[in-house]
Amino acid sequence: QVQLVESGGGLVQAGDSLRLSCVASGRTFGDYAMGWFRQAPGKDREFVAAISRSGGTANYKDSLKGRFTISRDNSKNTVYLQMDSLKPDDTAVYYCAAGQLMSVRASLYDFWGQGTQVTVSS
Repeated sequence: QVQLVESGGGLVQAGDSLRLSCVASGRTFGDYAMGWFRQAPGKDREFVAAISRSGGTANYKDSLKGRFTISRDNSKNTVYLQMDSLKPDDTAVYYCAAGQLMSVRASLYDFWGQGTQVTVSS
């Protein structure tokens, strides 16, 4: 089992930045690829970004490239999501997930956090 706890969400204005963190416990963090997903009210959960076990490879939702950056620190069992130039459309609950493979598919992740709310006002 892997326990994931997200933090760093909040209410910000359009154009601001936030950095989300997700701390893992329970198993060896470096054994897992990590992903970030988000779910806005009334919408399906969507892929945001993923990073390989070593942190050497990252993948992003096309429309978020250049604004969002995923990174990880295996010595701290933590994955981050740096979000810049935030827009009201970025408002959602953000979830981190751990899995065997780096994937855009939520179903391929084995463990999930509880989520952290990000609200961007215009």
